[in-house]
Amino acid sequence: MNSGSELRHIPVMLDEAVEGLAVQAGGRYLDGTFGRGGHARAVLSRLGPEGRLLLMDRDPQAIAAAQDLAADPRVSIRHANFSTLADWDATAAGLDGVLLDLGVSSPQLDEAARGFSFMADAPLDMRMDTTQGESAADFLAHAPEQAIADVLWTYGEERFSRRIARAIVEQRAEVPIARTGELAALIERVVGRREPGKHPATRSFQALRIRVNGELDALQQGLDAALERLKVGGRLAIISFHSLEDRAVKLFIRDHSGRVQGNRRGPPVAAAPARLKAVGKAQFPSAAELAANPRARSAVLRVAEKLA
Repeated sequence: MNSGSELRHIPVMLDEAVEGLAVQAGGRYLDGTFGRGGHARAVLSRLGPEGRLLLMDRDPQAIAAAQDLAADPRVSIRHANFSTLADWDATAAGLDGVLLDLGVSSPQLDEAARGFSFMADAPLDMRMDTTQGESAADFLAHAPEQAIADVLWTYGEERFSRRIARAIVEQRAEVPIARTGELAALIERVVGRREPGKHPATRSFQALRIRVNGELDALQQGLDAALERLKVGGRLAIISFHSLEDRAVKLFIRDHSGRVQGNRRGPPVAAAPARLKAVGKAQFPSAAELAANPRARSAVLRVAEKLA
């Protein structure tokens, strides 16, 4: 999540992420979540004439923002989900590093018309790629009540998921929910203000965004693709913003570390050959960064290196 507004863009854990990539002047790197380019520009500044930087983003507005780098012969740009990075011919030669900054970006949050936030009334869209797929409003207009409840519980850990889903279905029988303000107000009526300092719609909006954008599936596909494209010694640096993402990243690194897996109810499972090793422990924003950029508060950075 590239924090900051259009006017003051603050990339999260910038120094830590770039250091984790161990950028070589002549290396080939991929930023799969360009956003507004804070991390990408820092990587580019460390590349020499032979270095290459590949940029991807599923958001057309992010790709438009990347065009000021298009004239640099070291840079290539692709409008696509990072889950498809292995389909890009430019990655076939192998990569020395892959950076993924997950979740919704601050420009997406701050532009009310995108429908990600309940802080302003706007069309209930939530699509990162506005050129395809169904919006959150479309999903809520036709999904069965149980499916809505499952999404809210699975992706938002919303304990009032069934109550909210029932209210949504009852509401749409009269008028479909089409705007962020309508949904936020409905959720507040249903569950009330139960967490100080946290809007009651927070978990539901997160859950719908993850579902609409297929974020967890994209993450798993992107991790698999990155592992295949990384060269031996190449680095994978991933910044996540909620426990579902971070758990997936942590387990991916663990499962490819060559460690024997087992549990108390059965014999250990033979480990596959090690293909990744964690580089250090999970890192978190410093107190100074949190003071300057509160949106970084839930960020977690994990770095791994590909093994022979």
